[in-house]
Amino acid sequence: MSQPTTHAKPETPVTGWRRHLEPARERMPGVLICITIALATTFIAEHYGGPTLLYALLFGMTLHFLSEQGPCLVGVEFAARTILRLGVALLGVRITLEQVAELGIGPVVTVVAGVVLTILAGSVLARLLGLKNDLGLLTGGSVAICGASAALALSAAMPRNEIAERNTILTVVGVTTLSTAAMVLYPLLVGALELTDTQAGIFLGGTIHDVAQVVGAGYMISDETGDISTFVKLLRVAMLVPAVMVFMLLFRRARGGEGGKVPMFPSFLVAFVVLVLINSLGVIPQVMVEGMTDLSRWCLVTAIAALGIKTSFQKLAVVGWKPVILMVAETVFLLGLVLVCLYTGIAEW
Repeated sequence: MSQPTTHAKPETPVTGWRRHLEPARERMPGVLICITIALATTFIAEHYGGPTLLYALLFGMTLHFLSEQGPCLVGVEFAARTILRLGVALLGVRITLEQVAELGIGPVVTVVAGVVLTILAGSVLARLLGLKNDLGLLTGGSVAICGASAALALSAAMPRNEIAERNTILTVVGVTTLSTAAMVLYPLLVGALELTDTQAGIFLGGTIHDVAQVVGAGYMISDETGDISTFVKLLRVAMLVPAVMVFMLLFRRARGGEGGKVPMFPSFLVAFVVLVLINSLGVIPQVMVEGMTDLSRWCLVTAIAALGIKTSFQKLAVVGWKPVILMVAETVFLLGLVLVCLYTGIAEW
């Protein structure tokens, strides 16, 4: 007697609104891990001091195994790319055209010269040290503009591969460490050089890498120095737009006929410029500006945690000391250039 045949019930395809939720479900575990790291490192930095981005990076690196396989992989990749670009775009609410105009021509000339020449110096020094030109451009841009934030923004404009991600991690670690050291040492140098409050503001804003460290060092001296150093630093941040555009053109040509061309005008760069213009009109309420600034910071901390997860200590160890020497040399170069502009009077035109 034959047994009745049973047919397996076919899987019901995911349709409608549930189909749109599937990508979010896949990303959720990895994104939640990165957010958790961001929360933990922010708490530590606020209560015990130290750079939040560096903490997030190091915490993420201890969880590198999550990027090898498993449910967190998709979310970590999403945080390292999409959330990163959102954070960079939101930096635009910190800048207005009026702030740039108030500085006068001298600080503008100093900042533009500092950014252009430091990036070029990074390229030359990298070749002298036997390093790739990509690393020299990335570190030079990060030192010249706004530290870790610039490293993330510029790397987003460069071709993506394993070496590029490792270079980004190295740059973030290096500029964050150097910026923290500068916050402590540069105010002492200001006293030794007997700079006025105005000169001190231009010096600190034109040389220290990260915004937070500029603010800390400036107001450590005086309120006037703090205000001027912040404005000069925001001008350097504004240079991120032309720098990213140049990187886009440069690496688009460098890749030539390869597949996967780098887009000419990425959405995050367009959003950055639009926010600067809107913020310059004064139509964004201050409460919203502060909220978007906080959101930008959280996005960047979350993204740097994801980049940390994607990088192992072993991969960093094989690089050696040459990148460290490169970033220190770029920092000293920028320091000397700004001092020359101050003592020749260019910075105070």
